[in-house]
Amino acid sequence: MDFNLSGEQQALADSVARFTARDYSFEARRRLIEAGTGLDPQHWQTFAELGWLGAGLAEDAGGYGGGPVENMIIMEGFGRTLVLEPFLPVALFAAQTLAALPASALRDELLTGIVAGDALIVPAHGELAARGAPDHVETTFANGRITGTKSLVIGGHAATQLIVSARSTEGIGLYLVDPAADGVSARRYRLLDNQHAADLQFDEAPVLETLAHPGEGLAAISTGLAHTLTGLCSEAVGAMDTAIRMTRDYITTRRQFGTTLSTFQALQHRMADMLVEMELSRSILYQGIAALDQPGASRDRGLAAMKAIVSSAALFVGRSAVQLHGGIGMTEELAIGHTYRRLFVIAGQFGGESLHLKTLAGLPRSFWQETTSPAAC
Repeated sequence: MDFNLSGEQQALADSVARFTARDYSFEARRRLIEAGTGLDPQHWQTFAELGWLGAGLAEDAGGYGGGPVENMIIMEGFGRTLVLEPFLPVALFAAQTLAALPASALRDELLTGIVAGDALIVPAHGELAARGAPDHVETTFANGRITGTKSLVIGGHAATQLIVSARSTEGIGLYLVDPAADGVSARRYRLLDNQHAADLQFDEAPVLETLAHPGEGLAAISTGLAHTLTGLCSEAVGAMDTAIRMTRDYITTRRQFGTTLSTFQALQHRMADMLVEMELSRSILYQGIAALDQPGASRDRGLAAMKAIVSSAALFVGRSAVQLHGGIGMTEELAIGHTYRRLFVIAGQFGGESLHLKTLAGLPRSFWQETTSPAAC
């Protein structure tokens, strides 16, 4: 297998690096955090103009002919500077869910809006009781209306439209809902890593359009989730790389006991362990991307292995980086603390190590739903 990037993919990586270096410095990110929006419209327009919102979509889905590798490149670059905009839920989760649906005028219109940067469409799928199980949906659909609660909807605060999963007697369907409609209410909050999310309450909220009829929605949402997991793990690899580099720079300049910290063998060993965990994560990420083309059960096992290893590595690298920095590592003024908080959230997002190990072990859903943290939503 050739792991080298093509010329076009390298150009994409270079453009992401230029953007983050120019427009996403640590101080620029702090200003965006203080603004309290979690989204810079100018940044989003830049994503659209550079083709990033459609980079991972096939041409017949309105994209630019790329795939998961292009999304990996973008998300890894975003992970290095902790980009706050909801690229993951829109350009991966929503776009890949829509792309998995049969071609239609409505589907193509929604995808065109995403790629152009005009529509900020976000899936509302996770529920507290699901504990990370993609097929556990208690939200109901009846007579053209949706009732239920969706939890931890990243980007839900800024969504122009919602893709809502709901269950009826025939199974799970997908429905387009206006977040400003009567019967829809949102409780907005900021996560530990300064990204914005919302819990959405639907009280007989009207449906704009049916995207997938009951019984046909689970396959599409599962495909969207699969691509989202690879994107999330790509972001983790980028964040781990930054954490290691910042820690290396710190211990080679910080002096204690008459010498730099980097001369202590125990710290050298810890840095080596951090690098091994990051490279292991990168390798399993490639395996996870390859698993996207496999049949359902094989794909799920490959993605579960990927997320379990990356979640464990993210916590190890993040905690080690803060430990080697000492108390200063948790201050708001130093980037390493922000990087650790992002890695901490990634480790639990869409299920942590424990949940995915249970998936690999083939344990029944009833078991791991009862023993998994609500953060798995």
